[in-house]
Amino acid sequence: MNPEPIALADQTDVGSYFVATYPPFSVWSEDAVDRDAKTALAAPGDPAVPLGLYLHIPFCRKRCHFCYFRVYTDKNANEIADYLDVLVREWELYSQRAAIAGRPLRFVYFGGGTPSFLSSLQLEGLVQRLSAITSWKDAEEVTFECEPGTLSETKLATIRRLGVTRLSLGVEHFDDQILELNGRAHRSPEIGRSYASARALGFPQINIDLIAGMLGDSDEKWRACVEKTLELSPDSVTIYQMELPFNTTISGDLLKGAGRFNGMLSPWATRRRWVAEAFDALERAGYHIGSAYTAVKDPSRIQFVYRDRLWQGADLVGLGVASFGHINGVHMQNLDQWETYSAAVRQGGLPLSRAYRPSHEERMIRELVLQLKTGSIRPDYFRAKYQVNVLDRFREQWASLEADGFLRKADPDRVALSRPGLLRVDSLLRRFFLPHHTAIRYT
Repeated sequence: MNPEPIALADQTDVGSYFVATYPPFSVWSEDAVDRDAKTALAAPGDPAVPLGLYLHIPFCRKRCHFCYFRVYTDKNANEIADYLDVLVREWELYSQRAAIAGRPLRFVYFGGGTPSFLSSLQLEGLVQRLSAITSWKDAEEVTFECEPGTLSETKLATIRRLGVTRLSLGVEHFDDQILELNGRAHRSPEIGRSYASARALGFPQINIDLIAGMLGDSDEKWRACVEKTLELSPDSVTIYQMELPFNTTISGDLLKGAGRFNGMLSPWATRRRWVAEAFDALERAGYHIGSAYTAVKDPSRIQFVYRDRLWQGADLVGLGVASFGHINGVHMQNLDQWETYSAAVRQGGLPLSRAYRPSHEERMIRELVLQLKTGSIRPDYFRAKYQVNVLDRFREQWASLEADGFLRKADPDRVALSRPGLLRVDSLLRRFFLPHHTAIRYT
């Protein structure tokens, strides 16, 4: 059995625990760009595999103290226009590759950063140019991330006209003091106004993002946050437990011992309890828990297509600085600096920095650990796709989860985590990694 030293402990404040893919990013390499990524892009794509598009819009009004993404708060209008030009050119380059050419887009995701930082005119121009290359009018889902303070009725109407089906509001919390302590740019009145406008415009799905464990949070403030979420009655709610990778402002302060945030952080046990309490309240209100992070009001109507397709091995083109993609079985990431990324695209090349081609077994493990985040997996899925009996292949892992109280059932029909297991699923997934991946740096 693989050791799991952090699953039962109250984990340290600084470090990455969220499992976004497998194998770990640290095994990806620059050498694999020519050897694997370019080879994969030159081969025809599998028409049975859904293709998605991710667009990284890296602009924000402020950088949150817990943010670990590639974002910029100092770019002027000309620089933003240049970046959008580069995005379009990058998509042109991808559309010419055999792996992408002629394939329909099944899902699109505008992420950031803050996509809603762009003006209505910038958004309309970007979408017009991108969709002229490849239309996404028949996509199952188009997701758009927003910061409430960047939204007006006019901009929301533009976003709706552009075909967005899931609007995701980065609320994070409703308490203005907590929002300020954590470096958020918006305040609670902007949440109410933007939500009301979005609801009036008839978006098919409105999602609210929350974070449990932000600086300065408390039992009373978290309960009030959950109550206000229920009052709004969004179609879905996403709740993350705040983690602190090494490149956040908070992590830097803690590692240097500067003391700026002393006493403001809650332990992991408290964050898990807050999510558990939120899930309980949401279930009492009629929501269904769809993963370790999501609750949906009507599962028959509300889905997370982007998440589910990627967790089942879909292809994804990632546009923008530092973006991640997955094509024909190969993982790839773009250059993570503005200047080098833009220069590579302007010179007519794809701006890839590193890649990795997983083995058949690694692809199976990737899908297993990601799908476990939904709380359960179907053994038949893996038997049909990978010719493996996951009950036998991971017998020791299931036994260890059961012994620790994190497994609810494991039979030929379904393997399901208990609620305590679901709430700490990211720290449990490393039990399923191959031995040579368990002790290495994840990112």
